[in-house]
Amino acid sequence: MGTNQEKYMNPYLAGVLLGLVLLASFLVLGAGLGASSGIARLGAFVEGCILPGHVRSTDYFGKWGENPLRYYLVFMLVGTFLGGLFSAILAGRTKIEVEKGKSFSSRNRLLLALGGGVIAGFASRLAQGCTSGQALTGSALLLSGSLIFLVCIFVGGYAAAWFVRRQWHD
Repeated sequence: MGTNQEKYMNPYLAGVLLGLVLLASFLVLGAGLGASSGIARLGAFVEGCILPGHVRSTDYFGKWGENPLRYYLVFMLVGTFLGGLFSAILAGRTKIEVEKGKSFSSRNRLLLALGGGVIAGFASRLAQGCTSGQALTGSALLLSGSLIFLVCIFVGGYAAAWFVRRQWHD
């Protein structure tokens, strides 16, 4: 029986493949990759099913027209989810669990994860782009703002880790 690490793709190969996907996106679509626009458009669709007049009248959602799902990043979002699910199923990594330290409660871990996700989602829409759009697309184009963003993400991540490290200490 091998280690659990054998169930994951080689990170160098995954990086090269991700770079090729980004290149293909530029060549085929003339645009890079991202995720937050797909999620926002999915939110617009769901809200449009409940309050269609309101969604069309807002400045934020209304500009996307009658069918906000007709956008390439929505398909990328769905493909990323299904691809990740398919990969996990094939590798036998589909166990439902809350990863945390023994001394940290599942409830607190889930609350921290939800809080972090809400903050990241809000910030990505406020900035009109997500980390994958900035880090992948912007860095591939050697945009100075994206490169500074990457440095700030790592510095911020290490700084924030100090506040939540106890959830992993046993």
